[in-house]
Amino acid sequence: MKTQNIKTQLLQLCTTSLDTRLQSVLAVIEDIKQSLQSETKSSAGDKHETGRAMLQLEREKAGHQLAEIEKTKQILSKINTESTYKNIGLGSVVYTTTSNYFISISAGELKVEDDTFYAISANTPIGQLLLGKSVGDVINFRNLEFKITKVL
Repeated sequence: MKTQNIKTQLLQLCTTSLDTRLQSVLAVIEDIKQSLQSETKSSAGDKHETGRAMLQLEREKAGHQLAEIEKTKQILSKINTESTYKNIGLGSVVYTTTSNYFISISAGELKVEDDTFYAISANTPIGQLLLGKSVGDVINFRNLEFKITKVL
């Protein structure tokens, strides 16, 4: 399988994961909006105000999630599937003796054909250890030692 094909598929899976999260957050925001609009002044004024305050907090939380998704989209947009690097960086596909990684965003376990990859952010502890390394380097992470066997 060609390098670009693996990277392209992994990038697409990350994008799909991010889009799913985006749709979920947008649905929550819409629900909150509907709830705020349908919330009518009840005879128990304090209860009404508390309900509105809780909805406002939820809306704020959803807004933060939306901002995080936008930042994450920016990271994905910087990945060039055409490039291969000797040293590990953003967009690298890393094969090791224990697991395979795609340095991109935290999107969990992804499968491309028969291989399993972990999409991880460069900011994660394992991502930090991998950055700048190359084939043959040995990594120690949480009492586990593994060797980098291939970098795309």
